[in-house]
Amino acid sequence: MRRTLIIPTALVLSALALSGCAAAGGSDSTVEMVAPDSYESAPNVDTDGGAVAFDDATRTETTETDRQVITTGYVTITVDEPMDAASDAIRITEQAGGRIDGRSEYAPVDGDKGSATLTLRIPSDTLTATLDKLRELGEVQEVSLNATDVTMATQDLDARITAMSASVDRLLALLSSATDTDTLIQLETAISDRQAQLESMQAERRYYADQVSLSTVTLNFVSEYTSPPAEPDTFLSGLEAGWKAFVAFFAGLLVALGVLLPWIVFAGIVTVVILFFVRRSAKKKAVAAAVVEPTPPTNVEPTPAKKK
Repeated sequence: MRRTLIIPTALVLSALALSGCAAAGGSDSTVEMVAPDSYESAPNVDTDGGAVAFDDATRTETTETDRQVITTGYVTITVDEPMDAASDAIRITEQAGGRIDGRSEYAPVDGDKGSATLTLRIPSDTLTATLDKLRELGEVQEVSLNATDVTMATQDLDARITAMSASVDRLLALLSSATDTDTLIQLETAISDRQAQLESMQAERRYYADQVSLSTVTLNFVSEYTSPPAEPDTFLSGLEAGWKAFVAFFAGLLVALGVLLPWIVFAGIVTVVILFFVRRSAKKKAVAAAVVEPTPPTNVEPTPAKKK
């Protein structure tokens, strides 16, 4: 009779080593799994999830330079030409080593000159200097910056990634030395699961790194509202409005004439050419008709009538 050892998931995830099989006399044999000393000497490692439980004794003190801070905010600036200011802001951001994640432009509405909105990713090290350059583009209306400290979250995530990587390495070592089919299946399943968790944590860590290294600033460029001209209410204002309309009419007429002049000249040239060929054809027909038609004799005397 054979007794098969079923490996629990906790043991598969721990730092177990396959020590070997002890053969007994007769037809029965016993398989033993021996845990190495390193497993018992690391009580802070959670072998189920790969996380590390920190306490006050093991947690290192975070210095000011090690802080992980995500900075976000928005800035509103009034400018004369929002579209031109947006192009200048893009140039300033790219020169600082940042990038543009979004750009929206809006047409003029109700007397303004439109607006533009940019989503800027500015390097955190040069955020203050870059914002100072952006302030010079116009009149600053509003500035709001928010900082979120994610130092503890990133440290815990780094520890979990380290523990999970070590767990995957130990499982791979077990897989290379395992010979039992059930053990191989369990190890492959555990490795696939742990690798998926590891990749997910690494992607989350990359996201934190990107957010910390590049601050996100929403920059709004707006223009001042220009009120429409008031309606004339006196003789002088009416005369001024009429003169402006008169000048505008003739200015528009001159513009239209300038647009139509090339077409008028072209049409005139075509008309002259057509008339030339028509008249030439008519002249040829008249000459040909005059040559063909016989002319009656003019010197023949009339015959006298006979007398009865």
